[in-house]
Amino acid sequence: MNQLNDEKGFIGKMGLPPNLVWGYLGILIFMMGDGVEQGWLSPYLIHDRGLTIEQSATLFSVYGLTVAISSFLSGILAEGMGVRKAMWAGFLLFVAGTFGFVGLGLKDLDFSMMLLTYAIRGFGYPLFAYTFLVWITYRTPQNKLGTAVGWFWFVFTGGLNVFGAYYSSWAINRLGHINTLWTSLFWVALGALLALLINRDRIQRTGAQDKLRELADGIRIAVNEPKVFLGGIVRTINTTAQFAFPVFMPIYFEKYGFTTADWLKIWGTIFTANIIFNLIFGFVGDRFGWRRTISLFGGIGCGLTTLLFYYSPQLFDGSFFMVLLSGILWGALLAGYVPLSALVPSLVPKGKGAAMAFLNLGAGLSVFVGPLIVRLFIGPAGNAGVIWILAILYFISALLTRFITLPETVAEAEASPSTI
Repeated sequence: MNQLNDEKGFIGKMGLPPNLVWGYLGILIFMMGDGVEQGWLSPYLIHDRGLTIEQSATLFSVYGLTVAISSFLSGILAEGMGVRKAMWAGFLLFVAGTFGFVGLGLKDLDFSMMLLTYAIRGFGYPLFAYTFLVWITYRTPQNKLGTAVGWFWFVFTGGLNVFGAYYSSWAINRLGHINTLWTSLFWVALGALLALLINRDRIQRTGAQDKLRELADGIRIAVNEPKVFLGGIVRTINTTAQFAFPVFMPIYFEKYGFTTADWLKIWGTIFTANIIFNLIFGFVGDRFGWRRTISLFGGIGCGLTTLLFYYSPQLFDGSFFMVLLSGILWGALLAGYVPLSALVPSLVPKGKGAAMAFLNLGAGLSVFVGPLIVRLFIGPAGNAGVIWILAILYFISALLTRFITLPETVAEAEASPSTI
């Protein structure tokens, strides 16, 4: 085997599963295509197309609801129909939703059509990306799982929030908003090509009847295990602010002289820091302890830096650098939740795909809950009220994580490499 790619080679030493390298690259590019509009679609719809902030939040909430459903189904379909077929289904749903949303809904500003087709688009990326996360959990040794998951969130977030933001900041000025949305089809197709055709790794499958029985057993274990549900709640809180911020923060920052282009630079830089710390906290979690990493760095750290990020324009006289630095701190500590993807499937001895389904449901729900919080509270509580709600949720997640204890044998395996 090529020394670069085997477990003792360069890639293996970095903690990246050598057999899944092309899949990781495919996720990066697919998520870049999915993320081309995340940082600017809300201000574009409000300022250029005349929607209200409540309508924009409703659009993103409906999208988030289908993301949540698809996120839950990703783990189930990964086991029931196989990871490749589930990922192909996600790709096709994304393509269909994009054609409808851009070609029909946005063209005539038909809000009902926009809701329907953006919802269809929402089924796409969880089936593609989170199914691959199930693939990783099956094909990675336990003592390397935290790091392998860190790499997944590195490429997932790098595509969605970094390359997507930087690419769109370039593209909307040269291609226009609508054409930039159309280019997402090229990037997701390229990502699917790499992850599903060039990536040759296989998961050994049993017969369909055995798979369905295994799935049913796994779901029963997950339903009867309260810690799995707690993990799903913590995962929801993890990225709720990430999907709430783009709905209202660009408009809030305008009061302090920040343009949409400034916001995209801030957003892209935040998640540049985040993807670096996704890897760091993958290693930290494997050594410091998964629960302690999530609670201390993720929950408490994000709660404090959420408040700092919001108040930084006021505290530092609209200084771009200080606002950027505050956002970077939040993005770095957001990566403190990375070990959740190792912690939750380790709670159950069988049916890890079902456990991942609940975790992925939490990830998807954050796409729904974030904009919904904006929709419900931006009117009565204002921007500051929304921010405090998000910060308090982070502190709650730190508390909940203390109750997600591992089985004794798994806890010993987790601690075996070394602790600091």
